[in-house]
Amino acid sequence: MGVIKLNRVKVYAYHGCLVEEGQIGSDYLVDLKINTDLSLPAQSDNLSDTVDYVHLNKIIKEEMAQRSKLLEHVCDRILNRSLSEISTITKAKVTVRKINPPIGGDVASVGVTMTKKR
Repeated sequence: MGVIKLNRVKVYAYHGCLVEEGQIGSDYLVDLKINTDLSLPAQSDNLSDTVDYVHLNKIIKEEMAQRSKLLEHVCDRILNRSLSEISTITKAKVTVRKINPPIGGDVASVGVTMTKKR
């Protein structure tokens, strides 16, 4: 078993319940951690034997581009696509953080973390 991580993927997106959030947008950071068997790629040194970071990054970018009111909804979509498109993933964990959220205080970020298993 092993872990592959994408850390702090920076995306500009338009999530939130406020109308202004859908018009102005905001910066987001996404972390994606997947569990998979890495014994074959460790021996073969072939990209086709592992989970490609490019594929995971594409899933993040495409799902973040679809507007949602809740970060929970975005997290769920990222997890569902990761598990459905990449059969070797046994577990996936995603965190989506909104930078400088409009919540009336000095808050660096707010975030949601969700995990799904196969």
